[in-house]
Amino acid sequence: MRARIRDTELYFDVEGMGLVPDGPRMREKPVMFVVHGGPGADHSSHKGGMTPLADQAQLVYFDHRGQGRSARGPKETYTLESNVEDMEALRLHLGLDRIVVMGTSYGGMVAMAYALEYQRNISHLILVATAASHRLIDRAKQIVAERGTEQQRAACERLWAGEIESDERFADLLQILGPLYSTTFDPQKAAEARARTIYNVDAWNVGLEGFMRRFDFTPRLPEIAVPTLVLAGRHDWICPPDLSEEIARLIPGADLRIFERSSHWVRADEPRALLDAVAGFLAQRQ
Repeated sequence: MRARIRDTELYFDVEGMGLVPDGPRMREKPVMFVVHGGPGADHSSHKGGMTPLADQAQLVYFDHRGQGRSARGPKETYTLESNVEDMEALRLHLGLDRIVVMGTSYGGMVAMAYALEYQRNISHLILVATAASHRLIDRAKQIVAERGTEQQRAACERLWAGEIESDERFADLLQILGPLYSTTFDPQKAAEARARTIYNVDAWNVGLEGFMRRFDFTPRLPEIAVPTLVLAGRHDWICPPDLSEEIARLIPGADLRIFERSSHWVRADEPRALLDAVAGFLAQRQ
């Protein structure tokens, strides 16, 4: 499905019913926006894995502008601010009241920025393997220098430069880094996921040339007053757990869960535990 909003067109998909029979009445489930990472990737890696949560919430997947199946358009519009305003425009387009927002990696950065601008429209905030400031880049450089192979260190230098020349080269570099992203890395599954993903390296390059090097939500995180769950992988190299601990410390009343057997792709390394944590949070923090 496609939504013509603002100056672009977003691809979105919906999983699960919004209204379900509950005895003598119809009960309305919450709606959860599943916000994908990147920049430069799409929502496809969340499909299937999030399905069990459709028992509790209606799931809305979407691709950020210029990414996946959404319209590309001028690359100078591929900004964090545009992603936030697009999310709000999509919420209005769908006629929704307050929503659950679940953001992973870069999607968590978009989710935090959205909460700081539109928290009146959020019922619950879930932040998975993310960071609240540009300092994640220096931390990731330090970790890959310690843990990475020579090839992985070289791939990171190319990524951080923000000057990758093609979508194919972008995908190649991410494939090299795969074993750092997951403690249960499976080359065959990774190749299948890569084939399903529509990459846009322009979104990555624009981010690394600009907002990814200067954003910092930490001074404003105490303003967030909605129930918040922060999830992290103990072995995450790009958004290490101390950055999630910082987020949980700064958002009043936030719950923190660190997955001891996971890296960045918690949903691949400990999928059942991740789903249980999210489902339990939604059930308890009504």
